[in-house]
Amino acid sequence: MSFVLVSIVSMLVVLGILVLVHEFGHFVVAKSFGVRIDVFSIGFGKRLFGFRRGDTDYRVSLLPLGGYVKMAGELPIEQASGDPGEYASHPRWQRVLIACAGPVANFLLALALMTIVYMGFHRVPNYLSTPAIVDYVQTNSEAATAGLQHGDRIVRFDGVLNPSWQQILIHSVLNLNHSVPILVDRDGQQKTLSLYLASPADPDTFDLQDVGFTPIEQNRPLKVALTDPSMPGAKAGLRVGDEIVSVNGIALHSLTSMILYLQQNGARPVTLALLRNGKPMTLVVRPESTLDANGSPAYEIGFAPEQPPSHTERLSLTQAFSQSMHDNIKGSTLILDVLHRVVTHRMSVRTLSGPIGIARETGHIVAMPGWAPLMSEMATISLNLGILNLLPIPILDGGVILFLLIESIMRRDLNEQFKERVFQTAFVFLILATVFVLFSDLSKISAFSRLKL
Repeated sequence: MSFVLVSIVSMLVVLGILVLVHEFGHFVVAKSFGVRIDVFSIGFGKRLFGFRRGDTDYRVSLLPLGGYVKMAGELPIEQASGDPGEYASHPRWQRVLIACAGPVANFLLALALMTIVYMGFHRVPNYLSTPAIVDYVQTNSEAATAGLQHGDRIVRFDGVLNPSWQQILIHSVLNLNHSVPILVDRDGQQKTLSLYLASPADPDTFDLQDVGFTPIEQNRPLKVALTDPSMPGAKAGLRVGDEIVSVNGIALHSLTSMILYLQQNGARPVTLALLRNGKPMTLVVRPESTLDANGSPAYEIGFAPEQPPSHTERLSLTQAFSQSMHDNIKGSTLILDVLHRVVTHRMSVRTLSGPIGIARETGHIVAMPGWAPLMSEMATISLNLGILNLLPIPILDGGVILFLLIESIMRRDLNEQFKERVFQTAFVFLILATVFVLFSDLSKISAFSRLKL
């Protein structure tokens, strides 16, 4: 099955499940308050088959894009009859809870998925507990200024003797915006250095690459697991199974090291020394400039390597739930920060991904071994879906909640014609935003980005 087909199918399945969970949240809470549900549909469009139980038509529809719940008297254009089973007949606080139920269902799904991952599928790279040997040092970085070099073994870091990379990460976070003493072993000679640990804007995101160096994650070359047909690596002849021995003569042992080197190298061509079926060969590739999460240029070849050696840690339910909660709170903060940056023009809207971007990402993830990558991706998208639906935009759940809160403060309903006009305007806005994001997705694919409009 081609990558494009796998991407489309995986995107439809993932988004379908997440939208269905969202609608099921609305369904359960509305039912519990006695709101009459006219339709609960899996999919959209023409009804294929189903059954009726009570007042509800449970159906499977033609388009497999999630589903929807149709509550009696829910739409502004429907005339309220005063029937106690209608949505509009219920107190506003109940309608607020019904609107909140969809996003809450997505949050609970994200929490459950990551808890399951940490309980049974959480993979921890082996290098975190091995001796700390430096892989790559970026020119003009804090690490380079301190004097760190490729191959240095860190024998003391902030007073910790023979630290693991895990210990170095922990002590780095504890010393952000301060210098720490380091003792390294270089070709049998020990040297004392001082490293300044500059803090990023969000200290929770700190990584060693922020100060310009990376650890050796494995003792073997990077082995290509996936290639993107639209990117320069595949176009130059890079294949799945190739082992990347060096880049411009520099041996790099992790994707992080490769990314750090490419950002320093920029758009200049790089020479890859490969092993293909045990035979040496070289390829010349010109990295392609894309945009990272901050809207800054990022240079890529377009491949994903095999994961470094790792082991599975099975956390207890309590530990897994706690870690899942921490990750989801951190993820929510990041999503809100991204939205704030986009609104304040500190980040390009082009960095956002729509269905095409999600399809490409899920296509790559489905090809990875095990269930953990897919479950983690579903948790991330579910979290995004929940937060985006709470934005105070009419048509979205957040807009419904906003109107209900305004009406509660005014102690009367807003004019129905006014609400209908606002909803129509919001609908047009969302359509235009969707088209823009789709075009942005297409522009990131090299075949389309070269089109001149």
